[in-house]
Amino acid sequence: MTLSQKKKCHGIIHGAAASAAAIGGGLAQIPGSDAPALVAVQTAMIISIGSGVFGQSVTKSMAGAFLADALGVNVGRTVSQILVGWIPGIGNGVNATTAAGLTEAIGWAAAKAFDKGEF
Repeated sequence: MTLSQKKKCHGIIHGAAASAAAIGGGLAQIPGSDAPALVAVQTAMIISIGSGVFGQSVTKSMAGAFLADALGVNVGRTVSQILVGWIPGIGNGVNATTAAGLTEAIGWAAAKAFDKGEF
């Protein structure tokens, strides 16, 4: 990955992670309510990385398949949401942090896959 590509990925991924944090934090008290919005943000992030940075045509289906492969990581987010997500303040912070971290991990995994031609 070139320095230019890395910088572009950085902007896309961090922007998506910030959005995910806002969604996760804002919807913490309703378990599972943030999932559709987070999937939409993460799908758009993957498509942006693929097409905007690596010049590949990426469909929503392809991005969705990549997210499905990363589904195992979502188990930790679900557990944290069940345990503390409902607690005002604490739950919002935990959910926001977890959503942002998960989005970062998915974004960099996608960038690495595109860079290696594995996507």
